[in-house]
Amino acid sequence: MTQSTVDTVAFRALQVRVNALEAQNAVRKTISRYMALCDVPVQALAGESLAALFTEDAVWEGIGLQYTDKFGRLQGHAQIVGMLQRYLPPTPHFTTNVHFLTAEHIEVNRDNASGRWVMLQASGYVDGKAELISARLEVDFVPSPLDQGLTWLIRHFRTERLFDAPWQVNPRDGVTA
Repeated sequence: MTQSTVDTVAFRALQVRVNALEAQNAVRKTISRYMALCDVPVQALAGESLAALFTEDAVWEGIGLQYTDKFGRLQGHAQIVGMLQRYLPPTPHFTTNVHFLTAEHIEVNRDNASGRWVMLQASGYVDGKAELISARLEVDFVPSPLDQGLTWLIRHFRTERLFDAPWQVNPRDGVTA
């Protein structure tokens, strides 16, 4: 092999690695915005919406003993956002709801990515009760066709409850849903 060929091969390998790292970052940004938009009080930026984080034909489903019947399988923006809106303001459900993600694992394979996380959700409800919920998330992503892969969208979101535990919420004065 000539030096030029070696350099070309090395450059292409480096380009693949950089593209994978950029895709991982875009996946993190998408899942982080999803969690932030599901938090209460919601801290959305102007023009942000849950629907914009999903592909048109996206699937959102609860799996496992506790979530299969509770959430089922939803497909498309209308069904997914409709279900999520049942839990978000102005619907009275949560007084406080915060999501934490850990145990991240993201794999990128050119035009698709899959991520796994363990989520901890700390929730206070309008009836005064509160709980901690842990769930395993498995999420598939694809690059958005609108911006040459700078943004990655959720194609298939799966959540499975691992455990729940009682909790006490001590809300900060002046903060409301």
